[in-house]
Amino acid sequence: MNLKQALEERRAFKHFDKEHSLAEEEIQELFSAVQLAPTAFNIQHCRFVLVTDPELRQKLRAVAWNQAQVTDSSLLVILCGDIKAWEKDPIRYWRNSSPEYQEIVLPSIDAYYRGRDQVQRDEVMRSCGMAAQTLMLTAKSMDLGSCPMVGFDFDAVGKLINLPDDHVVAMMVAVGKTTAPANPRGGFLPLDEVLIRNHF
Repeated sequence: MNLKQALEERRAFKHFDKEHSLAEEEIQELFSAVQLAPTAFNIQHCRFVLVTDPELRQKLRAVAWNQAQVTDSSLLVILCGDIKAWEKDPIRYWRNSSPEYQEIVLPSIDAYYRGRDQVQRDEVMRSCGMAAQTLMLTAKSMDLGSCPMVGFDFDAVGKLINLPDDHVVAMMVAVGKTTAPANPRGGFLPLDEVLIRNHF
């Protein structure tokens, strides 16, 4: 499947085969691709919580407007981000680069994030968004459906997964074998309304 086809066929599916499961090799394939998603300064803020416990899935469904994909999908992925990843031994993000480059990039990371709480949080959300799109497109290339989700109580989800204080929940993505087509597309705004050239 080429990228254009994956983009066109990627939809927010709501109905999944409850009996379908992914082999560990498939999960590894999926997340090896997700790790290729870009992050600023290669910080890799994203943390992916794979929820496999049926009881926990039921509790999550209860705080997610009772949406069936929370319990019925093969994988439920809670995309979280480590807001303080930038200061946690950042040399590990550049361990394969030259010492000369490390001397440039490491101080740059510190200068960009230190004391800028909103920037730190925004960066995590950008990274998680790019990871989520990579996850969904990779799932599509593996003949799986997906559903991005923000319709849930973020604080309740954080408590249920014991979210660390310096992390945030960005969104959830359900992945699995679909049993019904997605709803028809709602329609797109005209390109000339959303494509701005140079300035507003």
